[in-house]
Amino acid sequence: MKEKILKAFKDSIAVKEKFVKENIDSIIEVSRLLADTFNRGDKLLLFGNGGSASDASHIAAEFVNRFRKERPAFPAVALNTDMAVLTSIANDYDYADVFVRQLKALAREGDVVIAISTSGNSPNVIKAVEAAKRKRLKTIAFTGAKGDKLASKCDYVFSVPSGNTPRVQETHITLGHVLCQMVEELLFEAHRNK
Repeated sequence: MKEKILKAFKDSIAVKEKFVKENIDSIIEVSRLLADTFNRGDKLLLFGNGGSASDASHIAAEFVNRFRKERPAFPAVALNTDMAVLTSIANDYDYADVFVRQLKALAREGDVVIAISTSGNSPNVIKAVEAAKRKRLKTIAFTGAKGDKLASKCDYVFSVPSGNTPRVQETHITLGHVLCQMVEELLFEAHRNK
């Protein structure tokens, strides 16, 4: 049992190390994009299914509340959190429309979308990204090694180099935390220096 536990941790570390080496410049770029978005008063919209829905909610909460610094709340909304909205859209239209319909209601030009799909094949996530592009929103994909469908539709792509769902999701939440930290530092320094 100890060997399996150690292997799980070692595998997670190895995936994260490879991911950050391949994506550090994009992480910096997206951190600046999000900081500029919040600084303008525009918002971040996040969504996903299952574990990715939990990650979307978790990341939104870190931006709205705080991560490590005392600072103003940043406008971030996870579109997978309102049961009444989700189930009414799924019932009246189709489950593939649960995020699209919300984007039509809530998104404005200048907003940014983070679409999270470990497989990169979730029809409702892909359909929502297509709708976001029509509204001229910047789109960011968090996906896994085989997430080409989603990746091909987004402006920024964070593809975790693994086909192992737990390792992909662990890297996604670490990425979310790092983006929160970098945005806080960028905006905290900007506010402090005004």
